[in-house]
Amino acid sequence: MDAKTFREIFTTFAKVGMLTFGGGYAMLPLLQKDVIEGKGWATEEEVMDYYAISQCQPGMMFVTISSYIGYNRFGTMGAVAATAGVVTPSVVIIMILAAFLREFLTYPLVEQAFAAVRIAAAALVISAVVKLVKKGVKDIPALVLCVVGFLLCAFGVIGVVPLILLSAVDGILLHTPQRRAAKAEEVGK
Repeated sequence: MDAKTFREIFTTFAKVGMLTFGGGYAMLPLLQKDVIEGKGWATEEEVMDYYAISQCQPGMMFVTISSYIGYNRFGTMGAVAATAGVVTPSVVIIMILAAFLREFLTYPLVEQAFAAVRIAAAALVISAVVKLVKKGVKDIPALVLCVVGFLLCAFGVIGVVPLILLSAVDGILLHTPQRRAAKAEEVGK
């Protein structure tokens, strides 16, 4: 890929990234106009497939979609150009805001506002955890696993990913025989 093509991909996706407010769904009209109709780099069906796939993946939807379009049309360097283009406006805006925000952080009113936001965020996280525990912890073994897992993660004994994998194995081993027995009991009635 030559530098001109790389620059064209970058600037096209930078325009999309700069004008996209409201997340990945807000990106669709800009992709339709600039990428599908304007450049012909993807079809509507392909973009819808990319939307569907990006829903199943971690990360920001518009970054994933841009990467897919760039890769599908131009290969690895196309994916790099599209991804860099779509994230650059956000990064620049965040850096500008951060530069000005440092000065405002010294004002007592702003400090108090951020303290309140941290408290509210902590309350939201605790609320989400309580809801997850209510839905996920259905018996004593699950409660023990939850408490032990929390303590192991909190004290850095085990990472989150190994804990999730171990929990999945534990759930399969503990609950699959119970489900089979319950199913057999229902069939026998």
